[in-house]
Amino acid sequence: MLIPQVTALTPRCAEPTLPGTWKLAAGRAITLEPREPGILKVAHGRLWATFEGPHAGRLNESGDHFMGTGEQVRIAPGQRMVVEAWNEGCPAYFSWDPLPAPAPVRRTAADVAQPLSELRLAVVYGAHAASRLASGLAQIAWQSVFGPRVSHEEHMCTRHGALN
Repeated sequence: MLIPQVTALTPRCAEPTLPGTWKLAAGRAITLEPREPGILKVAHGRLWATFEGPHAGRLNESGDHFMGTGEQVRIAPGQRMVVEAWNEGCPAYFSWDPLPAPAPVRRTAADVAQPLSELRLAVVYGAHAASRLASGLAQIAWQSVFGPRVSHEEHMCTRHGALN
């Protein structure tokens, strides 16, 4: 009579049929290292997922994640993760879905017209400022060599004694 009592206490696994999922037997582990970003989602059971380190942050950010049915985690390209079934002798089912690639952005001539117009305006203003700077520097150099610049009228007035 002891044997039926023992078998009644052992957990029984309800093995569902879950199309589109991977089955991971109890006590088994696999390593995932995707080439593209994706999402690992638990379809049935529990998983113990460990991200490869180094890990930063508080103590609970060690890289270990215990996940139940419906929970998911995002995995980046090249990131290594070890996944193990974490059920009492029962398999776990999970899915791996790659994230869709972003659509390429199409550029048109209108996308270039406004920045080109702004660049043209900046070049014109820059050239004008550079010519005024060169003119001012030339005047300073001229005055330092030949003295202050005097107009013909001022020269004639000074000569005739009107400006003293």
